[in-house]
Amino acid sequence: MDLIEELRWRGMFHDMMPGTDEHLRQNAPITGYIGFDPTAPSLHIGNLATIMLLVHLQRAGHRPLALVGGATGMIGDPSGKSAERNLLDEEALRRNQAGIRAQLEKFLVFDDSPTGARVVNNYDWFKEFGFLQFLREVGKHLTVNYMMAKDSVKRRISGNEESGAEGISYTEFSYQLLQGYDFYHLYKELGTTLQMGASDQWGNITTGTELIRRMSGGEGKAYALTGQLITKADGTKYGKSETGTVWLDGSMTSPYQFYQFFLGAADADVPRLIRVFTLLPQAEIEALEAEHAQAPHLRTLQKALAQDVTIRVHGQAAYEAALSASQVLFGGGDLATLDEATLLDVFAGVPRLEVSRASLLEQNVIGLLSEATNGAIFPSKGEARKMIQGGGVSVNRTKATPEQQATEVPLLLGQYIVAQKGKKNYYLIKVV
Repeated sequence: MDLIEELRWRGMFHDMMPGTDEHLRQNAPITGYIGFDPTAPSLHIGNLATIMLLVHLQRAGHRPLALVGGATGMIGDPSGKSAERNLLDEEALRRNQAGIRAQLEKFLVFDDSPTGARVVNNYDWFKEFGFLQFLREVGKHLTVNYMMAKDSVKRRISGNEESGAEGISYTEFSYQLLQGYDFYHLYKELGTTLQMGASDQWGNITTGTELIRRMSGGEGKAYALTGQLITKADGTKYGKSETGTVWLDGSMTSPYQFYQFFLGAADADVPRLIRVFTLLPQAEIEALEAEHAQAPHLRTLQKALAQDVTIRVHGQAAYEAALSASQVLFGGGDLATLDEATLLDVFAGVPRLEVSRASLLEQNVIGLLSEATNGAIFPSKGEARKMIQGGGVSVNRTKATPEQQATEVPLLLGQYIVAQKGKKNYYLIKVV
């Protein structure tokens, strides 16, 4: 199927300018681009949906460009925001751009072929562009009325204190003109005729197509295509966990947390997510959905989604480590197989306690889980003894016994004990 058909069945298509479909069906590869904001050192799950637009563009036989906004990142796009962002300096932006380039290389094929991907940075053409020169050569082509008619601008100008809007600065007001010039520059220098993005970018993208038309004396023709914003079944934005944004950088969101995020997708959300975030073909996805419907508790769709995306973002080894860690936590695997970073990751949300190494010599397990931990697990020795006698307490996956001495508990990595009280209450004890 062609690109538009592919995006439609995956639920990724939102809108396009008239003629875009026919333009994409021409024999010669076209060049299309998406802009990425470099104000963080990593892209996140929300960006992944737009990355997949570029992936599908390349798979359809066209050339994808990823524009990293080194210049516009110093200003900030007002789309979907109620206040002006904090601005970053050039050095921070350069660091962020390098990280984003490395992440894009995991998804796109970069080579010298007609469909080979390329990363461009708009700072390269804006750094020598003087303010007066920009006003004279670019600004005169669009009216203030045209720019104010954009929804992203109207929301900020008409905003009030109750909506959280704070008005819009001239700096942010000019953003659409700068992004429009990006499209014109790429059109003129690299033959770029398509800009894509999320649906909230429609106004900025069409400013670019209009600027190309006007700056080319009515002869230039460019196109726009937007994808759906990824939301949950309840309409809320997708891409945040309980601990915040889910990043593609493993040092900001660990592979284990990344894997768990997708594994925890709701049944109502996962059919759409597996279409958007994976390249699994339609027949395979529908087969997985049928299997999932037979036994939803096995989470067949979630496992397939989490496996595919984790491998693509973090690699096979990281996926296998995340899978192993999940089996340790939920399937009773061997805690001793985990390294320290993964152990701390697996038990990131559980209470962390500290006991002195000397206290292990003075206490049995009953005392360790009550007095030595200041009542955080059991408020008294009596309660600890009662639950241990009932078989409801484990230390490092082994059932505790009333006679067991604390020194008999083998320490994980020489310094950790995982205590489990009942089925769901975990505690991570560090011996210091």
